[in-house]
Amino acid sequence: MSTPGSAIPASNPAPNGAAPAARSTVLSLAIKEKAALYAAYMPYLKNGGIFVPTNKPYNLGDDVYLLLQLMDDPVKLPIPGKVVWITPAGAHNSKAQGIGVHFPSDATGEVAKNKIEAILGSAIKSTRQTHTI
Repeated sequence: MSTPGSAIPASNPAPNGAAPAARSTVLSLAIKEKAALYAAYMPYLKNGGIFVPTNKPYNLGDDVYLLLQLMDDPVKLPIPGKVVWITPAGAHNSKAQGIGVHFPSDATGEVAKNKIEAILGSAIKSTRQTHTI
């Protein structure tokens, strides 16, 4: 089962008294079971992505920084991403509230996508319901 960590706003001090820079959010997600990973993974996104349960409000296109821990691996994958999916509270079919984070097209996104797909193996082609689709 996935367990979201707390979302912590990252501070972006503005130089020379300029207006503050846009704030991104740091999220932490630990997924310990293959079934939970299947439910959270978003393979239909070009670079892959993952659903993060949260009750904090986000907008499409928001930048987030995700620390993702998979299974028993003690290493957390640092992934800068963008919000591309929002499931609001009270969504149809009792879907969990949260956001879908699209992985970047750089090495960090590729590492995350490859690691998740290696864990899921052939299960990735299943037609079981997920948190998003």
